[in-house]
Amino acid sequence: MTQFTSDRLLLFGATGDLSRRMLLPSLCALDAEGLLGPDIEIIGTARSDMDDQGFRNFARESLEQFLPAGRRGSLAQFLNRLSYQPLDANDIDSFHALAEKVGTPKQGLSIFLSTAPSLFEPTIHGLEKSGLASGNVRIGLEKPLGVDLASSKVINDAVASAFPEDRIFRIDHYLGKETVQNILALRFANLMFEPLWNAAHIDHVQITVAETVGLESRVAYYDDSGALRDMVQNHMLQLLALVAMEPPVSYNATSIRNEKVKVLHSLRKVKPEETVTGQYRAGAITGKAVPGYDEELGKDSNTETFVAIKGFIDNWRWQGVPFYMRTGKRLPKRTTEIVVQFRDVPHSIFHGRGAKTVPNRLVIGIQPEENITLSLMAKVPGLDRDGYGLRSVPLAITRPDAFADHQRRIAYERLLLDLIEGDQTLFVRRDEVEAQWEWIDAIRSGWEEQAQEPKTYTAGSWGPSAAIALAERDGVTWHE
Repeated sequence: MTQFTSDRLLLFGATGDLSRRMLLPSLCALDAEGLLGPDIEIIGTARSDMDDQGFRNFARESLEQFLPAGRRGSLAQFLNRLSYQPLDANDIDSFHALAEKVGTPKQGLSIFLSTAPSLFEPTIHGLEKSGLASGNVRIGLEKPLGVDLASSKVINDAVASAFPEDRIFRIDHYLGKETVQNILALRFANLMFEPLWNAAHIDHVQITVAETVGLESRVAYYDDSGALRDMVQNHMLQLLALVAMEPPVSYNATSIRNEKVKVLHSLRKVKPEETVTGQYRAGAITGKAVPGYDEELGKDSNTETFVAIKGFIDNWRWQGVPFYMRTGKRLPKRTTEIVVQFRDVPHSIFHGRGAKTVPNRLVIGIQPEENITLSLMAKVPGLDRDGYGLRSVPLAITRPDAFADHQRRIAYERLLLDLIEGDQTLFVRRDEVEAQWEWIDAIRSGWEEQAQEPKTYTAGSWGPSAAIALAERDGVTWHE
């Protein structure tokens, strides 16, 4: 593919919540640092009826609310890049008007598509018929990309009818997070880890994505989706793939995505007893009373707001190593982390001196704190007349301390810039998406066959007790 940097960016869903909180602040921050080309124009489109000035006012309010003043740069300069065109995705004439608004890019057009799954096909059709899919055009797709493998294929087929794979950028915003990208640096830029990164030296891996929030503004979407589709199918499986992948030949889109998809194809089918689902009931978060899921929803539902999975990767490197994953809403704290638990030393020379060794543990914190902590055994200071003292001590690297001279970015800054410049490394390929859905669909089929319903848990707890037992019956304790 011929590389080009777009000088037009077309934002679908430009008046939505994602645009307000993430997209417009990310683009403004990039502009403030001089990372956007001087000629790039940003065209917003949505159903909302407004003109250019109305959209600029909308953008200004969003930036003042969601972007720190120190990162805004010349707000007037950024706002002057913006224009707006209303669109009805089911009206082909709307797309012709949109094409006129976009005009003829000098270098190329990038499209960011954030829309309901039901509008994917008419939107792609409209882009194609209006000429907005031809030439130097690439498209970024925000989730959800379907609700299962079959619907995902329908969406991917629709997009592929107008865009080749090398111009399709499927977005998982977790891949834009610095600490997630740092997994690759940690593994492949440090000699000490890779020789130990296998079943001979690692006992198990834990991946936790915990939220304190409930439904908020996502009532309809979430009840149709649930925790498995909302979090595990994309974010958590991407984290697993980065942790478990083989060393790629080089840091480029093809090499990295080739290795990730091998991991996803190696995932063993999950047995019913290897999953736990839950749904929160009324409780308290940080001392504040919160309602149960059924109360927030206003009706009874079998949708899971919590899921824990014990997974295995059937390949040479990871055979027999369990990967414990859990995610849920209304949990005690907001955190995303990966825990790599190493095995104990094969023989301790200190047992005769009354000292006990504890296996090393690597904790990669992704949010809200970005940090890496490695626990090491060390001698307790003293004369050792009553025995040799050992203690596990943390070797911690916190990102704010280690990189105090670097600005903490919104994940979408990196992804939008890569979309504009055409780098697919941090985007998800079609075969990855379909491998993820195949594994998730098999889990859901198992639930249906077993008539498995979510177990209740109190808001503010770490989920159903069965999730604790899922790990503890293997002698494993969830990291909290």
